[in-house]
Amino acid sequence: MPPLRLTFASGPYDRFEALHDGSVRIEGVEIAGETMWPPRLIFDRLAGGDDFDISEFSCSEFIALRDWGKQPFVALPVFPSRMFRHGFICVRRDGPVREPRDLEGRRVGVPLYTQTAAIWIRGLLADEYGVDCATFRWIEGSVMQPGGHGDPSASPMRHPPAIEVNETGRSLAELLAAGEIDAILGTFVDEAVAAYPEIVRLFPDFRAREADYFRRTGIFPIMHLVVLRRAVHEANPWLAARFFEACGRAKVAARRRLSSQNGQHVMLPWLLDDLAEIEQLFGGDPWPYGRAANRKTLTTLVRYMREQGFTDGEILVDDLFLPEFLAT
Repeated sequence: MPPLRLTFASGPYDRFEALHDGSVRIEGVEIAGETMWPPRLIFDRLAGGDDFDISEFSCSEFIALRDWGKQPFVALPVFPSRMFRHGFICVRRDGPVREPRDLEGRRVGVPLYTQTAAIWIRGLLADEYGVDCATFRWIEGSVMQPGGHGDPSASPMRHPPAIEVNETGRSLAELLAAGEIDAILGTFVDEAVAAYPEIVRLFPDFRAREADYFRRTGIFPIMHLVVLRRAVHEANPWLAARFFEACGRAKVAARRRLSSQNGQHVMLPWLLDDLAEIEQLFGGDPWPYGRAANRKTLTTLVRYMREQGFTDGEILVDDLFLPEFLAT
């Protein structure tokens, strides 16, 4: 019997490297892998057509689709992209924003109001610093170039805020450097900080703040998950569990490469010391898959989406994934 041939799209992550290069295989399946950066390119193609059978996808977009009753995909509790977000708020060095509460009532740029990163940052500002993000005057556009950020086809928000589209012909970073907006949050702010001396992070000590946040909350924010086209799943109901298991093996292989003392896999001079610090902070696997280890993080994201007007109903974490993953 010929193998089932599937297309799989993701960012160029170490945790998927063994799936893409074929060193981790799934019996009866032949994977044609494609990596793209940034992931927004994947999401736009996935939501707008039938380009991929299995794919990385925005966690918040998947949740919003479910809330609207649109279910072209089923989700696996595999989370290729996670990121603490304290370091992704930038302001002008000589500007009026010195602390989180100073953001209230300000003009704030964001690549996409609906992106998962922005949802997490607004929730973080509200929960940790008491900031009322409903007072922000939002300007949406690309951080480092004129125009928009991708070509999203996300479901409309249940309760959308007023959002001004940046049509100035300049990037959000240019606007911030010139003092025409007061902050940027979301993604790509590291490029803005590097390119413009006028731009700085609101939290220059973000690494220490993020470590403290994790110690107190146990939350390592999830940005993306893995989805399987519903039609492919229904034709091959055995596939989801096998792909989940293969993702676990690929992640183990990536960690083994990182820990190798024969030659470093990435250009981090003190990598082994960094790995020891991660082991101490996370108490084992810093990148867990499955429902149980991620329940609090996912529950928090679902709450933020409800509070920010993305969803109306009560969404349960257990309902996001296929029944076969209830035990994970």
